[in-house]
Order: sequence, then C-alpha cells, then structure tokens
Amino acid sequence: MSDQNYQQLDEDLSGETLSKQNLSDTSPEPAVEVEPFATYFDEKIPIPEDETHSWFSFRKLWAFTGPGFLMSIAYLDPGNIESDLQSGSVAGFKLLWVLLAATIIGLLLQRLAARLGVVTGLHLAEVCNRQYPKVPRIILWLMVELAIIGSDMQEVIGSAIALNLLSAGIIPLWGGVLITIIDTFFFLFLDKYGLRKLEAFFGFLITIMALTFGYEYVRVSPNQGELLKGMFFPYCKDCGAPQLEQAVGIVGAVIMPHNMYLHSALVKSREINRANKKEVREANKYFFIESSIALFISFLINVFVVAVFAEAFYGKTNQEVFNECLNKSSPQSNLFPNNTDPLQVDIFKGGVVLGCFFGAPALYIWAVGILAAGQSSTMTGTYSGQFVMEGFLNLKWSRFARVFLTRSIAITPTLLVAIFQDVQHLTGMNDFLNVLQSLQLPFALIPILTFTSLPSVMSEFANGIGWKIAGGILILIVCSINMYFVVVYVSALGHIAYYVGAAVLSVAYLCFVAYLTWQCLVALGLSFLQCGQTYHLGLTGYPELFLLHNMENENTASPR
Repeated sequence: MSDQNYQQLDEDLSGETLSKQNLSDTSPEPAVEVEPFATYFDEKIPIPEDETHSWFSFRKLWAFTGPGFLMSIAYLDPGNIESDLQSGSVAGFKLLWVLLAATIIGLLLQRLAARLGVVTGLHLAEVCNRQYPKVPRIILWLMVELAIIGSDMQEVIGSAIALNLLSAGIIPLWGGVLITIIDTFFFLFLDKYGLRKLEAFFGFLITIMALTFGYEYVRVSPNQGELLKGMFFPYCKDCGAPQLEQAVGIVGAVIMPHNMYLHSALVKSREINRANKKEVREANKYFFIESSIALFISFLINVFVVAVFAEAFYGKTNQEVFNECLNKSSPQSNLFPNNTDPLQVDIFKGGVVLGCFFGAPALYIWAVGILAAGQSSTMTGTYSGQFVMEGFLNLKWSRFARVFLTRSIAITPTLLVAIFQDVQHLTGMNDFLNVLQSLQLPFALIPILTFTSLPSVMSEFANGIGWKIAGGILILIVCSINMYFVVVYVSALGHIAYYVGAAVLSVAYLCFVAYLTWQCLVALGLSFLQCGQTYHLGLTGYPELFLLHNMENENTASPR
C-alpha cells in the first residue's frame, strides 16, 4: 500500500474527533483495526470461491442470501397486510399496479441502503452519526426511533389480534399484547444458535405467510384476467377519494423508513474484503439479486391478500356480510352494522368475514398468517432499534435493556387501548401509526441518497448522474405521496386545536426536512448552495473517513 494520510475514528462517545495516522508498506497496520461497530450478530458468513463460474455462481448467491429476506419482512408486516386487504375491498384489482410500482421503488431504494453498508462497512445510522452535526444528528435519531416504535406497535397489534382469533376470543386482546412481550425475548436469543439458523427461521416464517395467504388465494380463486389487468395497466376507472387514499396508503405501507437503516446494517454480516474493489462489486451484485428475489416473493404474498379481498368482498355492503355471518352463527356478526354502507375491513374483521364466507379453516389459517407476519416483523424491528441506537448514540446497550426500553414504549399505549377499549379502537390505531411513519420517511430516504452520492463516502461507488436524478425523483414522489396522506388524515380530525397543533409541528418539521434536503442537494452536485463553513460542519467534516482502504487493510483481509 502506498503512503497515504488516513483519518481514524476516535473511540470516545462523542465520535467527533479524528486523529491522523501515517501508513506505509513497512507498517501494514490497518487504519481501523476493527470496524467501529461490529455487526449486531456475532459472526460473519464467509463467501466461497467459485472460479468456474466467474460471472454468476449459485454458491455465492446462497452465501449472500439472508439479509434481503430479513429486509423484505418489513413489506409483509401487519400494517402492510391491512393495507392490502383494504385496497382489495375498496378498489378491487384496480390498485395492484400501485403495489407493483411501490415494490419496485422500494427495491431501488433498498439497493442504495445495501450499497452503503457494503462499500463503507458502516450502516446508515453510523454514517449519519459521523457526518451530520450534533443537533441534526440527535433530531434524526429521535425521528427514526419514533418510526421504529410506530412500526413496533403495529406488529404488537397484529400479533394480539392473531392470538385472539386463533383462540376464538379466549385470549383477550390485552393478553395477546402481554404475550408479545414474552415471545420477543424468546426469539431474541435465537441468533445465539448461529446466523444462518436465524436466517432460516425467518425464511420459515415467510414460508408460513406464503402458504397461509396462498391457501386463501386458492380457496377464493380470483379472476386471473382482472388480476393481470389491474397489475400491468395503470388505471383506476370510476375511482374517487376512497380509492385515492388507498393508493397513497399502499405506498406508505410498503416503503418503511427504518428498513433503510436495517438493510444497510444486515449486509455487514458477510465477510467482504473492502480493500478489494472486485469483491465489493461482486457483493453489490449478489445483494441486489437476492433483494430482488426476496421482494418478488413478498410482492406475491401481498398480491394474494389484495386478490382475495378484491374477488370476495369488493362491492359488498355491511348488510350482506352481517346476514352471511348471522346465517353461519358467527359470534362476531355484530361487528358489522346492518346497513347498506360499503364494507370496511381491517385485519381482525378480515379474518371474521373470511370465516363467514369460506368456513372456519379460512379464519384460522388467516390468523396463523397474521401471527407469522407480526412475529417476524417484531424481530426485525428489534434489530433496527439496536442498529439505530448504537449507530447514532455510540451506545453499547445489552440486548435485554434495548428490547425492554423500546418494547415498553411500544406496548404501553397499545396495552392501555387493549384493556379499556375494544378491537375497533385497537385496529383504528393503525391509521395514526401509518401517518406517523409517513412523516418519518424523509429522515431515511434523504440521508441514504445524500451519502451514497458522496465520493468522499463511497469512493468510485458513488451514485452516477442517472442514479442521482432517478433517486431524487423517486424520493420526491414518495415523500409527496405520503405528505398527501398526512394532510388527508389531519383534515379528517375535525377540531381546530388539532389544526393549530399540526400547523406548529409542520413548521418545525419542514424546517428540518429543508435542512436535510439542502445537504442532499449539495451532495448531488449543486455546489452553489454551499454556505461557507456551515456546510463544512456537515458532509465534509471527515472527507476521507470512508474510503475503501480506510476500513480494512489488504494484509488482513481474506485473499480472494
């Protein structure tokens, strides 16, 4: 290695200071002997050699398989499932193309997150900690934590409802909420048995979702022609405000802010020599292929749910469902008012109506699928929280302490609603939680585009002009759609105090988003927006920190 001045991260908690170190061929010590934070898992998966298949190797793809599937679980959480069934019941097959487009956009954004982790050896929270000034960094951490807590609450709600359905009401909703406390700590220690076993367990849960929702799909037998038409022809004939809100809700449910932080950290679980640019390119390629496969499977599962409710319940009225449930002697028939209003369903009512129209097996199989979705997303949400806290705050909390904190924050309001209210109010919380997560989207999407566009962070792997433009447009579209969703929700509150509070919060919110956008635009190449030293406090504070050779030394990496 030639003589170069490297910057080395100081080990103090502030993470603000850097010391310089000269390295030469006669002093082959790495600038950073270990990564500033090891991956959350205790091991790294080695990548096998395959000289006979230089362009593509199934052995290597298998070695890289895992992080993308854990990431894809966020596309299958209870909030997504509820959005799917509401889309089908409100708009039929007409919004499947929106689901397809949202999944493709999500894949492209996840690609940026994975590349950041592969190239730098740091995940998004760690990069934000080192590149943003202290105050924006703390605000950003708080916003991301809010998104994780909101997602966690949806997962708790989904698991509690699934347990209530499976037990035919014997386990009350508050009991289901308490059970999620226990099973979270149980699942948390599964990774002690090895990373590959943990990934296999998540694969098993995804398989359960595919089988259960696939059973509902086969049982209902949707119209395949209408399904394909809705998927590949962007139209929405005779659609109004309810269908538009569902379309916006699909985008908000699919693209999750904390998933960017999660995916950028999960890719660190593979053994990659970052001093070898060929290996970095190879890792980027295989992680993208793996993510594409994982999101394709998650897309199919989402399609199963949309198609089932589009075929069976689109155009149905409350009265029709009430009469059907009454004829089948369903104890939950009183959930549906005896009127001619259009049917409105959630994940609880969805299971009930499936049981009324297609028999008890359909209800229980639906509940098993919801339970698998809630449990798997609970685990990935726990990992997200661990990465974000360690990355932003440089804190090494124990797993028990970290899970106890976030789980307590998520469960307390959910438990109170479950005890003092009914299932209607519990599922109704999903609307508020979707709004909360929509508000947090800029705090993941803008930083990921910012840092993957900086040569000082990504070296030659920085985004090209095409990705900068496309990424900027995609983020603008996603954030605009979700802001519309927020406006619709707030305008429906119908109280002047809510409007005043929303206006005050909006000013502060938009100011911080504007700050992040300004930094992002400078990173994208609009250098005329720089404002003297203010800019240098942020993105260029440590300009050489993330160069490839600064993360691992050729002499210490595996010679592949």
